[in-house]
Amino acid sequence: MKIAALNPPFLRRYSRESRSPAVAKSGTLYYPMWLAYAVGYLEKQGHEVLFLDSPAAGLSAVETNRQIAAFWPDLAILDTSTPSIYSDVEVAAGLKKDIPGLFTVLVGSHVSALPVETLALDPSVDAVAFGEYEATLVELASVLSGASGRDALHAVDGIAFRDSAGAIVKNKRRAYIDNLDDLPMVSSVYKKHLAIEPYFYGHSRHPLIVIVTGRGCPFHCTYCVVPQVLQGHRYRRRSVGNVVAEFKYIHENFPHVKEIMIEDDTLTADPKRCRDLSAELARHGLTSVPWSANSRADVDLETMRTMKKSGCRLFCVGFESGDQRILDNIKKGTNLDRIRQFVRDAKRAGIMIHGCFMVGNRGESPETLETTLRFAKVLNPDTAQFFPIMVYPGTSDYAYFKEKGWIVTEDYRRWLTEDGLHSSVVSNPDVSYETLVAFCDRARREFYLRPAYVAGKLIEILKNPGEAKRILKAGMTLFRYLFQPSLKRKKGAPEC
Repeated sequence: MKIAALNPPFLRRYSRESRSPAVAKSGTLYYPMWLAYAVGYLEKQGHEVLFLDSPAAGLSAVETNRQIAAFWPDLAILDTSTPSIYSDVEVAAGLKKDIPGLFTVLVGSHVSALPVETLALDPSVDAVAFGEYEATLVELASVLSGASGRDALHAVDGIAFRDSAGAIVKNKRRAYIDNLDDLPMVSSVYKKHLAIEPYFYGHSRHPLIVIVTGRGCPFHCTYCVVPQVLQGHRYRRRSVGNVVAEFKYIHENFPHVKEIMIEDDTLTADPKRCRDLSAELARHGLTSVPWSANSRADVDLETMRTMKKSGCRLFCVGFESGDQRILDNIKKGTNLDRIRQFVRDAKRAGIMIHGCFMVGNRGESPETLETTLRFAKVLNPDTAQFFPIMVYPGTSDYAYFKEKGWIVTEDYRRWLTEDGLHSSVVSNPDVSYETLVAFCDRARREFYLRPAYVAGKLIEILKNPGEAKRILKAGMTLFRYLFQPSLKRKKGAPEC
């Protein structure tokens, strides 16, 4: 079967794959990684796939449609996100109009949380695949290739669809993939289909490759959408040998790559596996390209030192708040003293830290905002981001804030600022969403414009030229935003 897989056009440098989809002030642009895994899995089953990432390639809706129509697929798979969902549906409708007989299916966290509601937006959308969707798409393609028609869709776990009478049907959820080694290496999909240069993480060396070594997160933070909606809370792991093989593939096929980012929700959830993986990378001599990973603030010093020896360069860590009560409210499972020790140990081990701070959580007040900013300055991670909470459908936070009546709009077009930047739609009685966005603007200025921080970065550039390109690229992009407010009010515009 001929299949088009599309990260649809929307805003310039818009990252659907981000945990909080938006245009990033650091210039960050995520790979469409989950969609890429599905492309590889479909190709493994013998399907012919056209894979387009319109935001990365700078393709307009017209050019995107032209390329897909020239390919003339039987099935089109479109990635989605909450802020872009109306646009995503419009793109699907446009493809359906241009290619008679095309079957359109949407994937991603938003449609996984709201499959029936998404289908109700436009009859041009034939189906959504909810949850972890690689195996679902393979079975869907097989069914569509058969002679039974839409009636056979009732047997495909993990989809909601329109039956032959036009009624919306939601099938049962599909079981998660246990043998992740069965999935193709996502880096091989990048090699075949994508130019890697547009993808950039503000905390990583450029160019980079992004992979996962496992799926699912064993922790239960109230805000985090991927475990709650897509991949569950059981940490399923690729074998160490399988991961090492991908590192070797990257070393051999991407000689210009400067970093590998491991995007597991929490790689360090299994410290022993981290040590085993690190030892194998070192044993195979795969340490010349540094790598980074998402981490909790609870890794022991021994594990850090082992990871450092294998090339680990940086931890991306969700600190979230400087107030212990808020950390408890969001079920973060960390405490402030352990966070402080973690940061000290990381510096001793020589591993850099990108710290994430999220405001507007349960129990937030003007006082706790300032507590978090002071805490960020004391921790002094190498880089930091401050962003207002976004409560996505399907998360326990979404249910909590909706029940409270604190979600100011459910028009998803308004879940970003005018420029596509991180905003918030949560206003509690003590802190409005405008206050949250304004605080994040100020927090960035105060964190990054400290004389000691600026001096430290200048010294780092001189002592470590390998970091210079990343620091200058991210810094120049961020600097453009430091002195302008994220929220821009048009004269006479109504409040949310």
